[in-house]
Amino acid sequence: MSPLDGSVASRAPAMDVAGATIVADHAQAAFPAWAALGPSARRAVLTRAADALEARCGAFVAAMAAEIGATPGWAGFNVALAAGIVREAAALTTRVGGETIPSEKPGCLAMTLREPVGVVLGIAPWNAPVILGVRAIAVPLACGNAAILKASETCPETHRLIVEAFDAAGLPDGVLGLVTHAPEAAGDVVGALIDHPAVRRINFTGSSAVGRIVAARAAVHPKPCLLELGGKAPLIVLEDADLDEAVGAAAFGAFMNQGQICMSTERIIVIDSIADAFVARFRDKVATLVAGDPRVGTTPLGAVVDCRTVVHVRMLVDDAVAAGATLVIGGAADGVLMPAHVVDHVVPAMRLFREESFGPVVGITRARDEEHAVALANDSDYGLSAAVFTGDVARGIRVARRIRSGICHINGPTVHDEAQMPFGGVGASGYGRFGGQAGIDAFTELRWITIETQAGQYPI
Repeated sequence: MSPLDGSVASRAPAMDVAGATIVADHAQAAFPAWAALGPSARRAVLTRAADALEARCGAFVAAMAAEIGATPGWAGFNVALAAGIVREAAALTTRVGGETIPSEKPGCLAMTLREPVGVVLGIAPWNAPVILGVRAIAVPLACGNAAILKASETCPETHRLIVEAFDAAGLPDGVLGLVTHAPEAAGDVVGALIDHPAVRRINFTGSSAVGRIVAARAAVHPKPCLLELGGKAPLIVLEDADLDEAVGAAAFGAFMNQGQICMSTERIIVIDSIADAFVARFRDKVATLVAGDPRVGTTPLGAVVDCRTVVHVRMLVDDAVAAGATLVIGGAADGVLMPAHVVDHVVPAMRLFREESFGPVVGITRARDEEHAVALANDSDYGLSAAVFTGDVARGIRVARRIRSGICHINGPTVHDEAQMPFGGVGASGYGRFGGQAGIDAFTELRWITIETQAGQYPI
């Protein structure tokens, strides 16, 4: 249903366990031939798939606006980055290699090989549906695996368009399957896919709560998982920072896609001596970030995904204000069109400091000094992305290395993604890495093989 007016946004098959099992069976049957293809053949298919994604940009924009209330800019960015992810995956097909390792045994040639594992299950969310849907399958396919995209029940049409693009590129039948289902069937369908013997790897992007369920189900077999989960990204502004740069990056990081990004800046930690100046400039910047109907596409912010998000954000804001924080800017929502909210004087005891909002709100916490700022940044179960602003790059590196996160940017926003980079977090933000060589490692099996070149000498 459309979050804007409640109309039907898209329709998709409501698969049950039997239907999902058929998709997995087809992927299993298609895997050997795809794995046996040479790297150049796989690269050619993936390159055409990137072109096919771009050719469907208009359809993606329409689907994302209808299903999740995305702005045209956010949808177009999704398509552009997703095409880049596929092209980067295409380039990896000739990098799925091994090495020779010196052996202590005379005449023994030892080597490692990386081989495809079988079928990879990718479970993608709704918030950046093209980027994250493509990321779930591109490198697995490049490595010679078959893949299943388990679509989000919030945006099945957007995810269907991804599979359509790969099919149009000439991907053999069955190599990439799509599973859609009703919300109430999610547990049974996902559980059956994880349990299916052909599925050898699982990657999941979504909430930490659901990620724990996926990991526990996979551990029964056991099957490795790559989990990219929630975040509560801190952005530290030190006293020697360029405030205009910090303000711009913080506003982008906090409110791009209405704050519905796992890397979104959720906590701004500012040294107290510059906090008042930062807050004044930040408020002026955020005041320009108006929310409007994404179907019109004339405002920087669009809709949040549903009214539950509005209620959740409002609860976090009210809780903080009741405990002594100050609402710098905000206001009432018009349905799912919610204005950007900034709350100052947030402290660790408040829920806004600890709970992921996944909406258009950011808290500002004041730190005494650098040491205090780092302690505040690390006072979280999450550890996905982070940022630090300073005029001293060497200082920035020292601070970045002390922050517990999978990603940290110096003088840049917390929202930053590139296809070739190792992307992932620590703690409640998950484990494993998408992207580049790390992606190859995640979606292949490392094998040790030896060749004896001279007669053996055995003690018995």
